[in-house]
Amino acid sequence: MSHIRYSVAACQTDLPNPVERREMRRNTERMLSMIDSAVAGAAPFLPVRLVVFPEFAHAAPVFPTVKELLEKLAVEIPNEHTEALEMKARAHGLYIQSGTMLERDDKYPGVVFNTTCLVGPAGVLYKYRKVNTWIPYEVHASPHDLEGYEEPLFPVAETEIGRIGCAICYDWLFPEAMRQLAANGAEVLVRVSAYMDPWGATAPMDWWTVVNRCRAIENTAYVVAANQGASLKHYPPYSWPGGSQVVDFDGRVLAEASPGPGERIVVAPLDISALRHERAARRGHHMLAHLRTEAYPVYRNHIYPPRTEGGPDGPHSYERNNELIDESKRRLGEPVQG
Repeated sequence: MSHIRYSVAACQTDLPNPVERREMRRNTERMLSMIDSAVAGAAPFLPVRLVVFPEFAHAAPVFPTVKELLEKLAVEIPNEHTEALEMKARAHGLYIQSGTMLERDDKYPGVVFNTTCLVGPAGVLYKYRKVNTWIPYEVHASPHDLEGYEEPLFPVAETEIGRIGCAICYDWLFPEAMRQLAANGAEVLVRVSAYMDPWGATAPMDWWTVVNRCRAIENTAYVVAANQGASLKHYPPYSWPGGSQVVDFDGRVLAEASPGPGERIVVAPLDISALRHERAARRGHHMLAHLRTEAYPVYRNHIYPPRTEGGPDGPHSYERNNELIDESKRRLGEPVQG
């Protein structure tokens, strides 16, 4: 097998929030232009084969209720945006991790997902729906909570540039999510994120960098992390620190964008063959191989309650999310403040 080495591009965006579906085209068109820029910029060097965009690049959940999101922004997948990305992937011979969009699916009526897609020259390879939603604020559903949901929660795509898996923003604060992707074979862990200040790319609260590096180390995997670079006027009430970066399988930051809002494209090399050699040869610090899964009784019972527990649930809401958080705290023996 030939050596697999190529460049990745993490592209952070600074675009206005769409408030209706047709406005999403403006965002997608800008993303297509950024892909052209990433490919052209790297052309004299190691060619770009993977491009990653941040959470909310296509659309953000700017409405507070599921009803409004379904009426005004949610789209089925595939759609015109994934088709445009597919055409661009085919033109350049690369793979694109889309920014997220609000997804509706007739199989799950009354539900909206926060979804990203890996798109290649042949189309959508997988959809990833955010499992750990940023509660209480986010009202889109975790597929984990839906009764009868049978699709893979943590899909991994086998491609000629390696095995790629993705998770979205808050998912990365749960080591279990990245561990599952790695256990499913992922060599490149993609972070599609909208991580806001003060938990961004600068001390003393640089969770963004700390978490990216730690997940790379824990799973002996590359991390390609694209963060939202929206200015405060575009995505209030938070400011967005950018700092998109690429981390190698030993936690070294290979490249990162300067912290702060604004469009950035950061490019770095990935050597999948070196990663595979390291995983095969390593004896020490091979946490995947050393994992004692049965040692952790915390996973035997629910902590965050399934939404079907205690009776039927209506649409997700800020109020209902808070009720479930309080129930989780009671299970943990923590005081609940009213």
